[in-house]
Amino acid sequence: MHTAFFLLLAASLARFLLRHPGEPRTPWIIALSIALGLLYVLGPALGPRTDGERRPTARRLLWLGAVVAIWVVLVLLAPSFAWCAVPLFYTGLRTLPAGAASLLVGVLTAFVVVAQLRLSTAFDPNLLLAPPAVAALATAVFVHMERQAARQRALIDDLLRTRRELAATERREGTLAERQRLSMEIHDTLAQGLSSQQMLLQAAERTWDAAPGTARGHVRTATEITARNLAEARRFVHDLAPADLADGASLPEALRGLATRTGESASGAGAAAPLRVRLHLDGTPAPLPDRVQSALLRIAQGALANVREHAGATTAAVTLTYLGDQVVLDIADDGRGFTPTDPAAPATGRERGHGLPAMHARVRQLGGTLTIESAPGEGTVLSAAVPLEHAP
Repeated sequence: MHTAFFLLLAASLARFLLRHPGEPRTPWIIALSIALGLLYVLGPALGPRTDGERRPTARRLLWLGAVVAIWVVLVLLAPSFAWCAVPLFYTGLRTLPAGAASLLVGVLTAFVVVAQLRLSTAFDPNLLLAPPAVAALATAVFVHMERQAARQRALIDDLLRTRRELAATERREGTLAERQRLSMEIHDTLAQGLSSQQMLLQAAERTWDAAPGTARGHVRTATEITARNLAEARRFVHDLAPADLADGASLPEALRGLATRTGESASGAGAAAPLRVRLHLDGTPAPLPDRVQSALLRIAQGALANVREHAGATTAAVTLTYLGDQVVLDIADDGRGFTPTDPAAPATGRERGHGLPAMHARVRQLGGTLTIESAPGEGTVLSAAVPLEHAP
């Protein structure tokens, strides 16, 4: 539109100079044309078109008034400059509010009509109707463009707001996920280790005078558990695999070591009856993703800790089954059992705390399922199945 304005201004000046050579008003026409062009160029340098309340600034109003005034004088001196009004329509529409802009367009259109009638030697209806039609078309195009621009700005604002909300949501979800990871790791490692240490140290205190050798054995076992917990804490802070899976150890090897330690710690802590933990492997062992191995080992740790502390069992069986498209971990015990669907959860507290929710969360993250079968006095079977094709 700026280019059109200068083309029309130059064409009008050339037309006047060609048709009216030597006219006394020629210097005025040239001077006013140059002044109008320079003033028009200064428009973008005046800063924002509107203030904070969406009203045109005083400098913009003065500038627009000066441009229109010079153009009116040019039209009165040389009617051929009338068609420069078309770009001025857009200038007014972009600067003024809708009502004032419509009034300005009407005034400019009237000047164009008068100028065209002055140029014509006979009355022509087209000269009376064409300028208003052009003005109406220009106004309609501008209004449509403004609406499209406003709609696009609204869409961009919505997109930016949505991106900000999405980024905030992702940050919150990342924080919650990390918090959940640390909670599960602490429960399955440090909390269980501290519980074992407490029982061993209590047993050592009870036997310290009567059987010093046995008491020192309990203390040594507690010290070993402390060292293992320290290694686990360092590893899960860095989101590393459990210590049992370090140095390329396989899941069956890690489960075998866990079964041995669980039985020893339960027996050494002065349990009413020794706990025997057996490991069974079914199917053809296959390499498992690291996350699957870590999750299944943590589930086994939590389940055996529940057996040791709450079940009052004498035997527990850990079974790892490879089924080709999935791997299944079963932990069964012959303890007192409980009612999984009972929200009050027996006095044992096996439904409380973080143990079972953490197991459910671990399996759910791998796209698997966790089932628990138990009844009071009938023991418990916990089964975690993870599909290998979906495992990360």
